[in-house]
Amino acid sequence: MTLRRQVQFWLISLVVLCLFLYVFSSVLLPFVAGMAVAYLLDPVCDRLEKLGMGRMWATLTILFAFVLILVMFFILLLPLLGNQLALFLEKFPELIRKLQALLSDNFPADLASVAGINAEDLQSSMSNLIGQGASFVGKLAQSLWSGGQALLSILSLFVITPVVAFYLLLDWDRMVARIDSWLPRDHLAEIRGLAKEMDQAVAGFVRGQVSVCLILGSFYAVSLALIGLNFGLLIGMVAGLVSFIPFVGAGLGLVLSIGVALVQFWPEWPWIIAVAAIFGVGQFLEGNILQPKLVGESTGLHPVTLMFALFAFGYLFGFVGMLIAVPAAAMIGVLARFALKQYLASPVYRGTSHPVSGQEEQVSE
Repeated sequence: MTLRRQVQFWLISLVVLCLFLYVFSSVLLPFVAGMAVAYLLDPVCDRLEKLGMGRMWATLTILFAFVLILVMFFILLLPLLGNQLALFLEKFPELIRKLQALLSDNFPADLASVAGINAEDLQSSMSNLIGQGASFVGKLAQSLWSGGQALLSILSLFVITPVVAFYLLLDWDRMVARIDSWLPRDHLAEIRGLAKEMDQAVAGFVRGQVSVCLILGSFYAVSLALIGLNFGLLIGMVAGLVSFIPFVGAGLGLVLSIGVALVQFWPEWPWIIAVAAIFGVGQFLEGNILQPKLVGESTGLHPVTLMFALFAFGYLFGFVGMLIAVPAAAMIGVLARFALKQYLASPVYRGTSHPVSGQEEQVSE
């Protein structure tokens, strides 16, 4: 098969895959979640097999323990988080009105006049900005709920995901071997090398980032709850779970927490400063301890590239797209680095009269 035919084949396969994801994105969530669970738990299952346990019993043991921990987590926290979420949505318009009134009544007019700004216009602009931001958050939440068919998705997660995870985890090694048998024989070593590099990138990021999100969510939730912030547990958990998007989780949690703290604690500034300090400590822990130790540079992706992948895949495929964005971006990054290495070693880059030097080889690597 010529190079042109190979390129055409893989491009057509990519287009078919994208069309499949786009058409069935609304029903793929439990299957993608089940695949993710099986992928995360497969190393544990392999270790149990090495200890002498059969694959069936190892799968049942791991999946039962995983589901038990998940169920206990939701039994203990879901009622509390659900009550806080319902109360937050009920009080949200009132919180916005109080925050607007607070800024309007306490904005330093003298400072505005010194800066040459009309205080009333600035107060009106700030009120409009807060109102538009609140409207955007409300519409976004409504869109995620209705467009993503949240209730159906949540129910399917609890019913279908464990079944999918069980069968995939049970047959994981056989599936990998079967796919390996389908690989083109002439490029077997290269494809295996790329697949191993992709696996290391995806596994390192996913397993590490899940740990980071859980640790940050627990830290934010407990800290905000201890200082008595209204909805602190809910805001902290949301901020931690969204921390897989660089700066977005902490920024969202900080804005919500400061807004609630201003309404609740004003004019007691120490409590408001304490709320900001919690997120400052969380960012320090994430940037200097958690990310380097648990995640590192596993994906090789720049934070801007990561954010673009999340928004792009989310726009194209909805919530399922956000779930597959990081693994897909990591795989694309591996392929892009391989393509760049091939390009730097090809006559297209160096021409026919410039052989590859040792320095160029080091640069290409």
